[in-house]
Amino acid sequence: MSLDQPKSVDDEAIIRMAERVETAQRYATPIRKLTEDYPDLTIADAYRVQTALRRNLEKKGERVIGWKAGLTSKPKMAQMGVSTPGVGFLTDAMERPANSKITVSDMIHPRVEAEIAFVTNKELSGKVTREEVLAATDYVQPALEVIDSRFTGFKFDLESVLADNSSSARFVPGGRMIRPDALDLRTVGVVLEHNGEIAQIGAGAEVLGHPAEAIAMLVGVLHDMGEVLPAGSFVMAGAITAAVAVKPGDSITARFYEMGSITVTFTE
Repeated sequence: MSLDQPKSVDDEAIIRMAERVETAQRYATPIRKLTEDYPDLTIADAYRVQTALRRNLEKKGERVIGWKAGLTSKPKMAQMGVSTPGVGFLTDAMERPANSKITVSDMIHPRVEAEIAFVTNKELSGKVTREEVLAATDYVQPALEVIDSRFTGFKFDLESVLADNSSSARFVPGGRMIRPDALDLRTVGVVLEHNGEIAQIGAGAEVLGHPAEAIAMLVGVLHDMGEVLPAGSFVMAGAITAAVAVKPGDSITARFYEMGSITVTFTE
């Protein structure tokens, strides 16, 4: 993925798109794909929209505490009809504790994914390797992500979803905190249960062959955006399985081999 592309839309249009996405997120109101109005929108432009959205939320008091890789597994790419991973930011307002009740009335198309999260102990920047990511990781732990595309019918293209902060909505850290060299993250099995029934299964290798590869990809994208991954960041490597749609009254449990489990329930 290259961000070395000429601007196809001006700064005023970027601001308008960021405001459109923010309004859709804030009021849980679906919008049409941004590329329907801006057909020349590039990936570089989409990240400009995402950055403008991030700045808007920071001005309103939200604090960026981490990042996420998205569309990093083959099942997820197939489900969403795209072929390139992306990144999004995480704020303190998106975090929810394990065993909590998460409302869905403030979302449009809530779906849940099981992921492996990394917590860093030093800054990462530029083009880095899997080994450098692991060396900079304090610990890994399970996480659930609740995604919510703001586009009508959960239908989008890569440029639109990146502008929409890669469908970020809520995230739930949990399970056991484990040193990254204490287990092979490629073989960590995950079972995602929906109302007590197995809905999805997978393993860490679904995420670009190794979850740390997704973090390396993310650091590279941040570099292209003129950003670094700070020490102390919480970073999700992307969905191990396809996402499961949820509604009020549903319960989701993700069980990670040797890493514990996370349960959340959903309310109106």
